[in-house]
Amino acid sequence: MALPPPDPQFVLRGTSAAIHTLHFSCGGQEPDIPLLFSGSENGFIHVWNLKTHRVGTALDGHGGKSVYCVETMGGKDRLLSQGRDQRICLWDLAEGRTSVTDSVFTEHVGFCRCSLVKVAQGRWLMATAARGLEEVQVLELPSKTSVCTLKPEVGAKLGMPMCLKLWQLSCGSQPLLLAGYEDGSVVLWNVTMGKALSQLVCHQEPVMSLDFDSEKAKGISGSSEKVLRIWSLNEQQNLQVCKIQELVNAGISHVTIRPDKKIVATAGWDHRIRIFGWKKLKPLAVLDYHTATVQCVSFSDHRAPRDTLLAAGSRDQRISVWAIYTQT
Repeated sequence: MALPPPDPQFVLRGTSAAIHTLHFSCGGQEPDIPLLFSGSENGFIHVWNLKTHRVGTALDGHGGKSVYCVETMGGKDRLLSQGRDQRICLWDLAEGRTSVTDSVFTEHVGFCRCSLVKVAQGRWLMATAARGLEEVQVLELPSKTSVCTLKPEVGAKLGMPMCLKLWQLSCGSQPLLLAGYEDGSVVLWNVTMGKALSQLVCHQEPVMSLDFDSEKAKGISGSSEKVLRIWSLNEQQNLQVCKIQELVNAGISHVTIRPDKKIVATAGWDHRIRIFGWKKLKPLAVLDYHTATVQCVSFSDHRAPRDTLLAAGSRDQRISVWAIYTQT
């Protein structure tokens, strides 16, 4: 008989607003006790102390506009955040600082999260939806130098980019970008050449979220439909559908693969978090705690997989934190 799903280890409250994004950082004085960053609809970024389960710092840099992406850049003191004020802010949190050190004005009106990949020590590439409706801009950070603007071919009608994932196979190899679009397509871009390598129609609705496992050359995407799509990348760098996983209820806000590539978590419009095995997408658990749409899920980056935590943020203004590591 299957074990009943666990309860959350603990629940974080006190943001006074819907939670749109979560990000763990274990790189600190006490690597076993990570920090958790959350971005809220009221424009605040909260830095949570997971020992006390309280907010350590509240950052306010987006003028009260919703924050929908937060990422650390090589350690917990350098932070990037993105908001509906069309700005991407860079923060230096060392020595208790709480001020924005630099920002990029994207002129993008949607809610497509930017994506980061480290290309060298202290150097990052960032992909972000751009001013042009179908365009994605790639910048180098911290210099903010433009690398390229990725534009679909004339007449392609992909619509707005909805989600982005920058990655590279190894340090020094060419960076690639996966972009999910409003028409349901996923497109693979070569960033260096600035051209599309492959396109696959994965969904009939806009692609709400995607994640990619570069070791297995396999990705997953979700939309407002009642399905998850698993797709792969062959050696010719063509995208192809591998599997369709039917869901009980429609609507996926966010999907993420755990760092050890063993399981996948989804954030559902039905208020639930679903856990699947990544190898065959076998359903493992349904975590039922929240009372409104779950908007984001994030795994911690602990060195020891058994210490890994899963956090989920919801429109109900709460963050649930779970310990669901399994050896299998």
